[in-house]
Amino acid sequence: MKKTFHFLTFLSLILVLSLTSCVSGKKFKASLARVDKLQKDSTFTHGQLTDCNINVKDLKAEKANLLNKNALLSDKNASLSNENTSVANNLKSLSSQSQMTIADQATRLKNLQDIIQSQKDVMLKLKKSISDALINYKADQLSVYIKDGNVYVSLQEKLLFKSGSDVVDPIGKEALKSLVQVLSSAENITVIIEGHTDNVPIKTQLFKDNWDLSTSRASSILRIMTNDYGFDSNRITASGKGQFHPIQTNETIEGRASNRRTEIILSPDLNELYKQLYQN
Repeated sequence: MKKTFHFLTFLSLILVLSLTSCVSGKKFKASLARVDKLQKDSTFTHGQLTDCNINVKDLKAEKANLLNKNALLSDKNASLSNENTSVANNLKSLSSQSQMTIADQATRLKNLQDIIQSQKDVMLKLKKSISDALINYKADQLSVYIKDGNVYVSLQEKLLFKSGSDVVDPIGKEALKSLVQVLSSAENITVIIEGHTDNVPIKTQLFKDNWDLSTSRASSILRIMTNDYGFDSNRITASGKGQFHPIQTNETIEGRASNRRTEIILSPDLNELYKQLYQN
């Protein structure tokens, strides 16, 4: 562009010199005006060309930036794609593990339900066997029922003891003998003997209070069942509850008579159930 500009300038000078010698002053002025216009056009053109070169340079820079951005975006997309693939694989793995856990839990729940149902069946069968063995005794002497998964044999005072005594009557011993015969063939059953009284205070040379009397009565029954009738001592315990767990009001004669009782509580072995509940 610069060479063109110098050439035009040189050409203009020659033209001026030529015109100076050959044409009139009026034509000379017109020639100068034309030369000036050519110079201005050349300068404008040169300016436009410079601007074009700058624009081209800027466009190249923008293109390079776009290429870099596209490359970065492509890398990010590739990274996101890898992450999505990893997440999908993890979700698939977790889903598989979750399904296995759910299946394991379902199996565990089924095992628990089977154990519980099996224990219910055992206790129902045991209740029936005891009821059949003690069928000759009256309802006001004893009762057999299920409560909280345990079999209760509730023996009234009139069947077992004289008032204020811990010595078991012969008729009471016969009832205990029949009970032991059933329990001896019942495996995985533990026995708890609980003595109960009414709230009428007692204080004798043998017993300081009702708690003492209830404990001694429970111990007497335990000894008869183990020493006399051979029940397994490892499966039986005795305790006295005194007047603190009444089943009827102590305000009436009938209520106090109901509260003077000995309860023999038969419980199933829960070890297998605990294993299922607390296994890892």
